[in-house]
Amino acid sequence: MSKVSIDRKRCKGCGICIRECPKKAISFGEELNEKGYKTVIIDDEKCVGCGVCYHMCPDCVLELEG
Repeated sequence: MSKVSIDRKRCKGCGICIRECPKKAISFGEELNEKGYKTVIIDDEKCVGCGVCYHMCPDCVLELEG
């Protein structure tokens, strides 16, 4: 189970979360959202739920779970 959820509809594919993730758990997926942006995916094996992505995302795309 993921420690972080993604609202793919809001993602603009800016890549800030990818750049800032200390565990390199975030990358671009292959799917485009309805606005045409390539959105991010999270590797649950690498994610430690630190919240860096949550705090860095300018569009409030990521949500910490639990």
